[in-house]
Amino acid sequence: MIAMGTNGKRLESIDQFFGFQEALFSSRDSNRPTVVICSGTSCLYANKSQEVVEAVRNEIEKRDMSSQVAVRVTGCLGFCEQGPLLIVRPQRIFYPRVKAKDIPRIFEESVMGGKVIEDLLYIDPATGSKLTYEDELPFYKKQMPLIFGSNKEIEPRQIDDYIAIGGYSALAKVLQGMEPEQVIEIIKASGLRGRGGGGFHTGKKWETCRRAKGERKFIICNADEGDPGAYMDRSVLEGNPHSVLEGMIIGAFAIGSEEGYIYVRQEYPLAVEHFRIALEQAEERGLLGKNILGTGLNFEVQMARGGGAFVCGESTALMASIEGKPGEPRAKHIHTVEKGLWDSPSNLNNVETWANVPLIINKGADWYASIGTEKSKGTKIFSLVGKVNNTGLVEVPMGITLKEIVYDIGGGIKDGKKFKAVQTGGPSGGCVPESLIDLPVDYERLTEAGSMMGSGGMIVMDEENCMVDIARYFTGFLKNESCGKCTACREGLVQMYDLLSEITEGRGREEDLAILEELCWVVSEASLCQLGGSAPNPVLSTLRYFREEYEAHVKEKRCPAGVCKALVRYYIDGEKCTGCMLCLKKCPQGVIEGERKQVHTIIEDKCIKCGICRELCRFDAVIRE
Repeated sequence: MIAMGTNGKRLESIDQFFGFQEALFSSRDSNRPTVVICSGTSCLYANKSQEVVEAVRNEIEKRDMSSQVAVRVTGCLGFCEQGPLLIVRPQRIFYPRVKAKDIPRIFEESVMGGKVIEDLLYIDPATGSKLTYEDELPFYKKQMPLIFGSNKEIEPRQIDDYIAIGGYSALAKVLQGMEPEQVIEIIKASGLRGRGGGGFHTGKKWETCRRAKGERKFIICNADEGDPGAYMDRSVLEGNPHSVLEGMIIGAFAIGSEEGYIYVRQEYPLAVEHFRIALEQAEERGLLGKNILGTGLNFEVQMARGGGAFVCGESTALMASIEGKPGEPRAKHIHTVEKGLWDSPSNLNNVETWANVPLIINKGADWYASIGTEKSKGTKIFSLVGKVNNTGLVEVPMGITLKEIVYDIGGGIKDGKKFKAVQTGGPSGGCVPESLIDLPVDYERLTEAGSMMGSGGMIVMDEENCMVDIARYFTGFLKNESCGKCTACREGLVQMYDLLSEITEGRGREEDLAILEELCWVVSEASLCQLGGSAPNPVLSTLRYFREEYEAHVKEKRCPAGVCKALVRYYIDGEKCTGCMLCLKKCPQGVIEGERKQVHTIIEDKCIKCGICRELCRFDAVIRE
């Protein structure tokens, strides 16, 4: 892809900005045939959406219709399970899993003829119905895409696309006649809370930072998203980087800052590229840098690239990393809003929090506060992954239930299996069981359940997930990501992981469960930062809701889910085995014996319990016990 410039038109005043924006409004023809193609990281690299984009452009060139038909290459459109996605405008025809070979038909029949191609439509698994429009799909019906919805309206590499849908009007509105204190009061009244995990009230943080004394003040965007399976912030940066940048500039005005940083991990090349282009284009347009829109406001943003350390998602570790020091947290006897980056007052919010700011300024605090629950306002973007039919990114109002997310949006559990739990809040979150499926999703209710909101990861598990093994996995992740600065986290997580490993390997003792709980308390209470402070959540929540699984492991030396290899045996049911020899041929260890059309057997003492034979058997003859 080629970055689009701004043709050098710098906007020197607020009036000039609004005039320019009005001209863009007028020139944007909503009836012009447009092909919208999702090209976020998932679609671009995993689903080859670039081939679809090239096929569309080739078709337009072949027909000499570049002035009549537009192509919009967007960021993520959410329904990653069905990518690459293609929408034909203005008819709004939605085609999932599009291939380059489909483009001539789509162009001829849908783009030019306005007709629907039945065999390319999405089929609702629940009803078997073919659905034509995006808002008909169950995946989208209960969503409220306040932030994410703009992705399909813009190309992230073109600032004028963002301006044409109302972008930077919130900034202009603020600069036109508002005082910094007014902006802070609006953010406070909206009830916006930090979307990075802590859930601290954004307006209060801004107010404290503004009042803090210091010659320099910093605005920082935390884009160091490191939770397994989570990619919300990455997708916002890829699809709508200007919404984040606009929020940061408004924050700079409110707090009194002239310097900003965005801290983004090295593994996000597309997000880094799109934000870099956004910075360049915003400065060219006069919306960033010196004397923004002729108002005297100065604000510059630099990018800091992180090496992927999970602990750098913690505020003080992140700031240490920006300073060029090891990414280690410090005790927060003095908060970073008073003494943060280079010992100066620093206001840190994450990607999604900043992207909410322009919406609140444009539509008002009362509008935003009307969405969600009493203490958790607005929407939240979740990464819905795991054993669920519809995986992807979902933006829903606070207070929606887990059941609505998993079943109505997620389409239920894969292969008709039984729902067991959902892990929320990333590696430091907890596992919420099936008995709490009707739990409203907000900061308070998730905390009460032993989990947390976190940045928005949501991993769905079914009956074949072992909760002891899940706790071991997340504890192992956190053990490896601990910076090692404090003893409680460094040593405690190692001990917790070793105990969980002993249990999953069949060597656990009944007293280990009490020791685990005591270790959890010590790590939680004595750790320096919230990596250690919240690290026991996976263990405590699984002990709380799935204690019988732990007891089966230590008392009966049995893994009820059949996951822990040391506690599982495989054998072949002689009454079901047909002697087809498929398992014998595919066994990687060659430990299955038998002749064609005769009952096979597994040499158990040589079996590595990989489960391949069970997966391949068409007659359910291989039993896992």
